[in-house]
Formats: sequence, structure tokens, C-alpha cells
Amino acid sequence: MPVEGSPGLVRDKATGAIINTDKSGLQAAKARKLAQKQDKERLNKLENDVSDIKRLLEKLVNDN
Repeated sequence: MPVEGSPGLVRDKATGAIINTDKSGLQAAKARKLAQKQDKERLNKLENDVSDIKRLLEKLVNDN
């Protein structure tokens, strides 16, 4: 049974649960989530690299 006002949702007659039938929307959401995770990992790596460079520069300056 379709949910009024929401074309991608249906209500399960047996349980009353609302089920998302929009497979392309689900795939798009998964792709966005993966992209966000990859962006976060890239940012963390860049932050670590900058910290390493900063530490090496401080060591270089202090050793002289």
C-alpha cells in the first residue's frame, strides 16, 4: 500500500512498517556516504602529513 505524498515508500500490510522502494535513491545515498568517508580519510591523512612536516621543520630548526 503506497504512502500518501511519498512515491518511493510503501507500507507493509502485515507489519505496518514503511519500506523504501527507491533503489536508485538508496544507491545514491550509499555513494554519498562512501564519498564522505573517503573525504574524511583524505583530510585525516593530510592533517597527519602536515603535522609530520611541521615536526620535521621544528627539528631541523632546533638542531642548528
